[in-house]
Formats: sequence, C-alpha cells, structure tokens
Amino acid sequence: MRTKLASMAVSFFIGVACVSAASLSYAQDTGSAATDATQAAPASKADKKAARKQARAKKNAELKKLEDAGYNPARANDPNYPQDIQNAQKKAGIGAGASQ
Repeated sequence: MRTKLASMAVSFFIGVACVSAASLSYAQDTGSAATDATQAAPASKADKKAARKQARAKKNAELKKLEDAGYNPARANDPNYPQDIQNAQKKAGIGAGASQ
C-alpha cells in the first residue's frame, strides 16, 4: 500500500511538472506578433553585410547625436550616468528605448 501511494505521488508530481512546462512553452509562442517579413533573414552574405553596415551606421549616428547633446560615454563610474544619458536623449530628441 505504501509503495503504491508513493508511486501515485511521484506520478502526480511528474504530471504536474509536465503540464507546467507545456503551458509555459505555449505561453511564449502565443506572444509572437512578428510577421514572416520581419523574421526573414537576408538571403546572401552581401545582404547580411549590408544590413550590419546599415545598423552600425544608425548606431553611430545616434551616438554622435547624444555626444553632441552633451553625453560622454568615456566617463567611467559616473554616478549621474542614468540622468546624463536621459538628459542627452531629451535634448537630442531620441526616445529612451532607442539607445538599447
């Protein structure tokens, strides 16, 4: 009787774990709203290289705007870091999420 009860308890906990894992993995899939166009990877190496070059140019342009607005990324251990970057973003007209 004791082994049967222990066996049932183990089966129950394994079942609960499997259901929990299945529901978590399902929950992650349902949140995806991206279309095939946004998920499609560049077709060739040249396309990938051009995409990287464009992204790098965009980041460098954004950093240049922030530096012109008074942000200095070279300051190490700046206690005012979050406020400095936020002030520069406001001054440059760049949204808070754009620098990440």
